[in-house]
Amino acid sequence: MENQTIQKESTRTFYFEHHKGISYRSHLEELEDEAIYILREVAGQFQRPALLFSGGKDSITLVRLSEKAFRPAKFPFPLVHIDTGHNFPEVIEFRDHLIKKIKERLIVGSVEDSIKRGTAKEEKGKWASRNALQSITLLETIEKYQFDACIGGARRDEEKARAKERIFSYRNEFGEWDPRNQRPELWNLYNGKIFPSENIRVFPISNWTELDVWYYIKKENLEIPSIYYAHERDCVYVKGLLFPVSPFVQLDDEPIVRKRVRFRTVGDMTCTAAIESNATSIDDIIREIIESNTTERGARLDDKRSETAMEDRKKGGYF
Repeated sequence: MENQTIQKESTRTFYFEHHKGISYRSHLEELEDEAIYILREVAGQFQRPALLFSGGKDSITLVRLSEKAFRPAKFPFPLVHIDTGHNFPEVIEFRDHLIKKIKERLIVGSVEDSIKRGTAKEEKGKWASRNALQSITLLETIEKYQFDACIGGARRDEEKARAKERIFSYRNEFGEWDPRNQRPELWNLYNGKIFPSENIRVFPISNWTELDVWYYIKKENLEIPSIYYAHERDCVYVKGLLFPVSPFVQLDDEPIVRKRVRFRTVGDMTCTAAIESNATSIDDIIREIIESNTTERGARLDDKRSETAMEDRKKGGYF
């Protein structure tokens, strides 16, 4: 326990004292160079790639990396947002603002449309979520536009199932992921060869951490949705977590509490919990994460359904 405390204090000291210094800038530059190289590999190896865009910090980082990889030309891929219909309004507003600003193509796949077609079935129950239904809509969107590669913002430090991913992660003709059926990646060589109807999920920031992303957002002075900053919001407690009150959650006699909160991750409003916070700047967010004893995905109710919840969703086609 003493060694763990010393290690944690050492990490805190490193980030506080060196995030403005040469040491950490060099680290970010190495990560940036790797991600740009991967994005250019996607452009070179695939005919119809797409960038999966949630409106969250990781996909915002991918947009900036794509600008550095391809500007002044247009991106060699559209941005694709899988809209559950239960998104935070602030995130949808930010998405549309960013698309207008960067002047790139946006494709929206609608979970609501999948439900209406009968290809997806809405969950029932008090805390039903559409989050898992995104897999169905994503696979339908991939098939409709014949995408052969989908770029995502997943990081290995997020969740144990994502730590099993390759940077070029193979999916079969049904969109299924099998962690035992992946290709070796040696010396930054990525194998994108696939048969028709197969696809590759590509994770250019796989080697980044949550803190790396926030330091990069600070360094690049990137805009982010307002829900990442502390604000007043009506919430209810569910399993010890604070969930936002919304039209998508059926309340009975749960007491509504007004809290000053922010969100560490962007997702469906029905499964994304807030944390109490006074962070109103990127520096505040960075300091808060360094001092936190909880993980980023610890605020996602959908990850708590079982020990293998994320891995099960990924096997079925999830991001």
